[in-house]
Amino acid sequence: MHDRASKPPFDPSIQVSPNNPCPFLRGLVGEGFVDGGTVPLRTLSQTIANASGETGLKKTSARIQVRGVALIANGACHILQSIFWGAQLNTLRGGPLDKLGAGSRILGVDGRVDEDEIARLASFGGTYADPDGGGTETGLNASQIQTFMKDNLKRAGKQARWYYPILMKFEWPVLLKIMGKGQGDDRYLSVAEVRTLFNERKFPDRITQRVVSQPVTPPSLILRAAGGLVAALLIFGIVALRFPDQFQPMLPGILGDLVAPPLPAQVEPRAAYWLEQNWALEDRHWFHHASQGTATFPVPYRWFMALEQPRLHSFAKPGMLHDSDHLQRFGFIPSPQTINTDDATLRRFGYANVYDKTKPVPARLWNPPVNWGPQAENVDGLPVGFARMTGVPDPATGQVGEDRIGLTCAACHTGQIHYKGIDIRFDGGPAMTDLRKLEVTTGLSIAYTLYVPGRFTRFADRVLGPSASDADRDALKQKLSAIGTFLVDWEKTYAKTIGGKTRFNEKTKREEPQQDTEEGYGRLDALNRIGNQVFSQDMTLSGLSGFEKNLHAKDAPVSFPPIWTVPWLKYAQYDASIEQPLIRNAGEALGVTALLNLSDNTPKDRLFRSSMDIKNLNWIEDLLKGSAPYPKKQLSGLTSPKWPSDIVGDDAWKIDGERVKRGRKLYSEICVECHLGPVNDPVFDTEFPQQSIWSSQRWETIGDDKFLNEVQKSAKGMGTDPAQASVLATRTVQVPGFLKLDPTQNLNAWWNCNLPDVSSTDMPYSLGLMVLVDIVARKAMDDAKIDPKVQQAWWGKRKNCPNPGPQPPDKNEPGPWYRARPLNGVWATAPYLHNGSVPSLYWMLSPAAERPKSFCMGGGRDYDPKQVGFAVADGESCKTGQSRFSTRASDGTELFGNSNAGHSFDGTPGPGKDGTIGRVLKEQERYDLIEYLKTL
Repeated sequence: MHDRASKPPFDPSIQVSPNNPCPFLRGLVGEGFVDGGTVPLRTLSQTIANASGETGLKKTSARIQVRGVALIANGACHILQSIFWGAQLNTLRGGPLDKLGAGSRILGVDGRVDEDEIARLASFGGTYADPDGGGTETGLNASQIQTFMKDNLKRAGKQARWYYPILMKFEWPVLLKIMGKGQGDDRYLSVAEVRTLFNERKFPDRITQRVVSQPVTPPSLILRAAGGLVAALLIFGIVALRFPDQFQPMLPGILGDLVAPPLPAQVEPRAAYWLEQNWALEDRHWFHHASQGTATFPVPYRWFMALEQPRLHSFAKPGMLHDSDHLQRFGFIPSPQTINTDDATLRRFGYANVYDKTKPVPARLWNPPVNWGPQAENVDGLPVGFARMTGVPDPATGQVGEDRIGLTCAACHTGQIHYKGIDIRFDGGPAMTDLRKLEVTTGLSIAYTLYVPGRFTRFADRVLGPSASDADRDALKQKLSAIGTFLVDWEKTYAKTIGGKTRFNEKTKREEPQQDTEEGYGRLDALNRIGNQVFSQDMTLSGLSGFEKNLHAKDAPVSFPPIWTVPWLKYAQYDASIEQPLIRNAGEALGVTALLNLSDNTPKDRLFRSSMDIKNLNWIEDLLKGSAPYPKKQLSGLTSPKWPSDIVGDDAWKIDGERVKRGRKLYSEICVECHLGPVNDPVFDTEFPQQSIWSSQRWETIGDDKFLNEVQKSAKGMGTDPAQASVLATRTVQVPGFLKLDPTQNLNAWWNCNLPDVSSTDMPYSLGLMVLVDIVARKAMDDAKIDPKVQQAWWGKRKNCPNPGPQPPDKNEPGPWYRARPLNGVWATAPYLHNGSVPSLYWMLSPAAERPKSFCMGGGRDYDPKQVGFAVADGESCKTGQSRFSTRASDGTELFGNSNAGHSFDGTPGPGKDGTIGRVLKEQERYDLIEYLKTL
């Protein structure tokens, strides 16, 4: 180290190598605090910690972080050298911490300072009062520094690497921490002092005094080595926790479980549009935020709004869990707080210009009208599908508790595609969300709040107020801790239970251990999840023990199905399992965690009481349904979205009329057998009247209306993955006798199902779910004091009975079955097949053997208007946070539930050719048919 007493004046000052690009380190060298060559890590970390002005544990933490960063500053091949001898400050240029000109660009590669770039830095700042009494000066606070760094990345463009934002966290924010003036949010970095640091390599006197007054003791070689290793481990842990998106996948076992799952980067669109679908703005916003009576998240609404993201920050507080930008990274769609706002705000959320062409009639004025309740507000700006449940009594105690937060059906059935910076949004389409990641992140947020220093204090301040008593804070912590303990114990119970179970693999014809199949972006095993919730977790929460035996692995994930047209289809689900719409919707509400009392220790009149909002569930169905399709021969309610060529304005989105004509004919030849004629193409009805859906014999009169009894095909004959179709066919559940579910007796009495005798305690999952949801829905209507005549009208005439299979029966189509829906709006439903295993219509019309076996989803990947879906490369590398769909595990074995076979155009269908449904199509024919499908 230089002797400060012998240090020459600035001109000439101690020379600094231009290969040291860090202004702070250049200042340390220029001021003579450290050498310009190799500096021991202890010396460097101690010197910088002294400069920071921190004391105690904070100073120790600063030393550890500096040591870790210095350890890797010269690259992986120099780590041992760094441990034993130190960081080489004159060889940092081009190293892993050098952004190669993609940063501020104040300091050139030749060591010269660019004054224009300092002026640019100043342009991001503001005027601040000097706390030392020096008048006012230009500076940048934390927020302005953040904006400056983002602009640097934007300016760098493709030159910027994924890890540059990480590097920036250790540069300007740290400089603010060390050299900043003022306190708290008023702390700022003086541009004048920055200029002096760059030009003269000189610190402000207050920083110099901190360093001079604290001597640095040289370490022994042994301590240096041990300290370096410890620092390396600690910095790896800190960086992994601070930047989980990049490091979580690399962490082993339990360490990885402590880190938030990786998420894709959030990209702001340059424009967004909601497509016209016959809903007025007020209808759409109500649907997005009307509560179904669910408490999907394990904490009350206020608590959820007070939780922070489970990420560690060294120099700033983490963002909030509920931040819209954060939730969008899970695939959710942003939504305004209210629709009663200015046009610019509505336009930012996609409510722009679309309604200038036509003004849809609000549902309240439809015939018949949908008299849904008051407009559902979104006061905290949560994304589409998040709803606040207010004033609902606990089903077991009757006591009104705190407001809860849950997901509504819009969370899973609202779609969005991206194309060159434009977001195109539509209701009723499949969401591209990852709910499992959100579950894990919420649980970790609770854990971090309990165990990371400072978090609970901030949480309690938000929930209770800063003046809350210690007793109230302790009580809050106990409640939060009880929730956290339950979540951890439940995950352990689930893992232990599933680890001891087997399942029958229809493809291999043998029993094998159960294990989850990753759901990922755009997929969810809703059917198994509902069973796990109702027949296991709800029973546990009701005080019943031993029913973890009803758990089943989440091994049959499916793509979220579109829900336009569904009210007029006899069966909604892929597996054609439920005919009764109220049962369908009530079961969904229970699955996303409506509160439910199944306890035998409460008064009998509270048994089967739930928090589900039966009125809203009925209104949602009416909003989707509209008026009857007959005699007008057209659908109303929520209509399927139209191909948005007029919005995108790109040549790739233009419709080729000649191709459409050829594609229409191909559709009449190879699609109508299963999918029937299109519901919205009058030209098809004119050209092919015998195949028109409106003349089909599959319209079945039930009560006063006609419903389309879709074609059902055997999963085996279609050759598609049978996992989802087999859930209700094979899963069983056990229930306590006091519930008296008695599916045979009840369903036969209510719906004339003509079921054979079934045990009241050990039954098929399908029957157990049908009868339990039926009882809970009836209880909900009674509790809501719905008039019996209105109840009867809500039920309608559609039965709550098991699906008998194809009608008329077909011995060549053995169960289980999948149903084929009309293809209106099919362009907006990628990826395809029930399990989301085929990325585009192009591959759906190709031989199954040629389809991609592995591809990435989520992360806002662009839509491909040519292939209609997602253009993927088989085995492609996934971007940070994306989920990988794959038909095979890493060891080459087939993943249960993930087959992309079947529905294949590879030859002539016939006996022994399961999965073949049509001849091989020429390339031109594929694109002709695709062009026609765009118009539906």
